Amino acid sequence: MHAFFKTHNHAISKDLVQDTFTKTWKYLVKGGKIDMMKAFLYHVLNNLIVDQYRKHKTTSLDILLEKGFEPIEDNDSAERYLNVLDGKAVLLLIKNLPKKYQKVISMRYIHDLSLKEISLKTGQTKNVIAVQTHRGLTKLKSLYDLSQIKEKKISH
Repeated sequence: MHAFFKTHNHAISKDLVQDTFTKTWKYLVKGGKIDMMKAFLYHVLNNLIVDQYRKHKTTSLDILLEKGFEPIEDNDSAERYLNVLDGKAVLLLIKNLPKKYQKVISMRYIHDLSLKEISLKTGQTKNVIAVQTHRGLTKLKSLYDLSQIKEKKISH
């Protein structure tokens, strides 16, 4: 369990535990002395976990594709650039929302907290947070639409 909690991968954790016992056995065969077996095993396992983290992890494209990764073609770079600019404009518009909506929208979409996490931080129910998020987004969309209309008037 210790190895799994550190690696979050059943196969790797099983391999590390097996390697721990193998290394310990080899140490004992060479004449090594162990005072406290449990502490020694944990020490060896933790060292193997650290080594596992330090390994350069390479992932083949085939494995990534099997997991659902889809590479993005670069011909959409102008559209992505516009999306980034729109995102920055929206971040500025959040400041124009009422305070209670600013807080919820910021926590939800900037800090990427779940409704449950926001409710724990604010002391409000998940339902109240969901309603405030929805209302805040509605107000934010209308502010964004107004800013786009103003921009078009200025540019023409």
